[in-house]
Amino acid sequence: MSLKNLSAKIKIPKVLKSKLNNKKISLIYKKFAKSINIDENFVVAVSGGPDSLALAFLSKIYSLQKKIRAKFYIIDHKLRPESTIEAKYVKKILGKFQINAEILYWYGKKPVNNIQSVARAKRFELLLSKCKKHGIKHILLGHHQEDLFENFFIRILRGSGLKGLVSLSEKTKLHNFIILRPLINQKKKDLVFISKKVFNFFVKDPSNNDEKFQRVRIRKLLKGLENDGLDQNKFIKTIENLKRSNDVVNYHVKKNLENNSFFSSKKKYLILNDKFFKQPYEIVFRSLTDSLSFVSKKYYSVRGKKIERIIKNIQKNSFSKSTLGSCLIEKVNQTVIISKEQ
Repeated sequence: MSLKNLSAKIKIPKVLKSKLNNKKISLIYKKFAKSINIDENFVVAVSGGPDSLALAFLSKIYSLQKKIRAKFYIIDHKLRPESTIEAKYVKKILGKFQINAEILYWYGKKPVNNIQSVARAKRFELLLSKCKKHGIKHILLGHHQEDLFENFFIRILRGSGLKGLVSLSEKTKLHNFIILRPLINQKKKDLVFISKKVFNFFVKDPSNNDEKFQRVRIRKLLKGLENDGLDQNKFIKTIENLKRSNDVVNYHVKKNLENNSFFSSKKKYLILNDKFFKQPYEIVFRSLTDSLSFVSKKYYSVRGKKIERIIKNIQKNSFSKSTLGSCLIEKVNQTVIISKEQ
C-alpha cells in the first residue's frame, strides 16, 4: 500500500504524514512495523533520547495504522537536577506531534551504587503498574543494535552464561507481560536521523559520556574495535547462533516446569518434585530461577551464586529451608515448596 493510500485510509495527521513521506524514514518505518507485528494496545517507554523519540514517532504511526491505542510514558528518575525540566519539555515536544505522553516520577531515596540497574528496575515497576491499570500487556522499549552489542560485552565481563549473553531479545515474556524491542535491529545513527528530522531535538544525557559507568566504557571499547575492523554483520550472526542454542535450552526448561512442578492456586505456592532437580544443570538452574520469579512476581532474577548454592544443597540432601528473592524455599520429604515470603 502506498503512503498516499495509507494516509487516506487511516487519516495520519499532517504533522506526522509529512515526516513519514521522507524516503529514509519510510523505509525505517516499514522495517519497524514488520518487527513489532501486534494488533493489541501497547505502552511505549520514552526517555527523550534519540532512540526513544524515534520509537515514539514510529509507534504512533503504527497505532494509527492498526487502529489500536498506544500510551506513552516518560520516566523521570530524578537522578539529575534538570531531569524534571527535561521530562516536561519532551512531553511538550511530543504533544506538538499529537503524541500525548504522561510523566511518571520516581520519588524517594536514590541509590549510591548500581544506579543504572536500580533505575531500570524502577522504570519497569512504574511501567508495569500502568499496564496493569489499563489492561495492557505489551511494552515497547527503544533498545537498538548498538545496545545489543554493548549488552553482550557487559555480560561477558559479568561471567554470564548463554542466557545472559542473548538477554536483550526482540521479544521477552515477563510474567503476563511482553517486552518488545522493535528497534533492536536498527542502527542508532538512523534513529538519530529520525529524531532530528521529525522533532529537531533529543536529550543529551551527560551520563552517556561518564566513564564511571561500565556501559560507557564498553561503548568506547566497541568504537575502538570497530575502527580496528570489527565486522558487525559477523557479530550479529554469532549472536543469532547463540540465540538458537538458547531456544533449545528454553524448550527443555519449559518441559521441566510443565512436567515436574505444580502451582497450588488455593495455597499460592509452587511444588517442585524430585525429578525437577535431576535434569542437566543448566535446565535446573533456569527452571528454579523462573520458579522464583513466577512466585515473587519480580522482573529481575536473583543472583546466580545464591541459586547455585541452593541447587547444590538440594542435590546433596543437605537443604531444609531458605529465603531468596522474596520467596521462602522449603524442602519437604522429596519435594521443594516455594511460597512468597510474608
